[in-house]
This record gives sequence, C-alpha cells and structure tokens, in this order.
Amino acid sequence: MTRRAFPLVAFVIAALGLGACASTPRDPLVRPSLLALNTPAPDSFDVEVQTSRGTFELRLYRGWSPLGVDRAHYLFANNFHEGARFYRVVKDFVAQFGGSGDARIDSIWRTMPIADEPVAANNARGTIAFARAGARTRSFTFYINLKDNFQLDTNDSTPGVRGYPPIGRVVRGMEVVDSLYAGYANQPMRTDLSAAVLAREYPRLDSIAATRVVRTW
Repeated sequence: MTRRAFPLVAFVIAALGLGACASTPRDPLVRPSLLALNTPAPDSFDVEVQTSRGTFELRLYRGWSPLGVDRAHYLFANNFHEGARFYRVVKDFVAQFGGSGDARIDSIWRTMPIADEPVAANNARGTIAFARAGARTRSFTFYINLKDNFQLDTNDSTPGVRGYPPIGRVVRGMEVVDSLYAGYANQPMRTDLSAAVLAREYPRLDSIAATRVVRTW
C-alpha cells in the first residue's frame, strides 16, 4: 500500500469518468481508496511473479525506498501487472515491464506518480527499480537489472533527478529473468503501446500471468 495519496481532484475525475458510484464495490485498480494508498507496506515482503517463462520471486525492502515500496506493494498485491509484457529486454542491461494489460487502468495510474527518492541501494544484478521518464514520473513501470548497472545509481540525465533507487531484488528464479525474450531489444519502447498492441506487433514478448505477495515481515 502507498503512503502517498494522489490528488483528490484526480481521484474524483477518474471515478466520475468511469461512471463509478458509491453503491458499487471498489475495484482496487480502477478506484483505489485513499486509505489504502496511504497505508505503509510491510518492512519487507516477498512477491511471486508468474510469467510465460516460469516463476521468479522478488523481495522488497521498505527501507530502500519507502514511497516506491509502498506503491509496489499495492500494485503487486492487487495483481496490477496481469497481462503486462516485458517490453524492453536488453541483454546485459535490463528487463523492463509495466502496464496493467488494460489501457484504461494505465491512464488512471499515470495521474498518480509518486515523489522521487534518493538512491539507498546499488543497481546490482537482480535488483528491481522503478523506470521513469523524468522527475516525479515513477508510477507502475519497473526494470530488473540483468547485470551490475552501477551507473544508474548516479545517472543525472534528467534535470532535477539523480539516480534510480532500487526497491528490492530477485531472490529466486533469476534464470527465468535471464531467459526473457530479448530479440526486440529497445524496439517496443514507444510509450503509446498497450499490452494488446504489444502482443500483436511484438508477439514473442514474454508476459506476466499473475503476481501475489507470499510473505511479509
């Protein structure tokens, strides 16, 4: 769950735009509650990620990036990435994924970025971090380091932002991550591509079937 709520105005607009009403149950991805979004994640937790290549497991540490881990916990616990493609897999660099598989849901969550945080852990092989396109753009897209990418700890190519703070690491199944299809490399990086378009135009991309939090402490 995330400590940082998005602006109430954005929430109201999103809810009205989807025809939501108080009498219907909340969908945690379409209509996330402000209370849930402000609830801190556990200090540490494990996430099982089932993919088209097999299953791997992440361990996230709130101390590395409190806002980032709060957001990641909410997304993984609510299976946000069901249907998401690993749309950028570059050998000896990163495997990147994001998108809910539903363009409508993605558009809602793009209005809810979290604040930037300092880098507290290195971008070592197997660590996971939020991808971003500038200041305050961390939302729902992640990358996993396929090798030590320590240059990302201090990258300052975007004004006002320095480095990409990891939020956790792969603790089981790194061989699955290494096996993700990398033949398209950076080619599918156009930001307008939904999961459906990616599946049609880049059919060999691997995908996520489900995520679930399996342990907390």
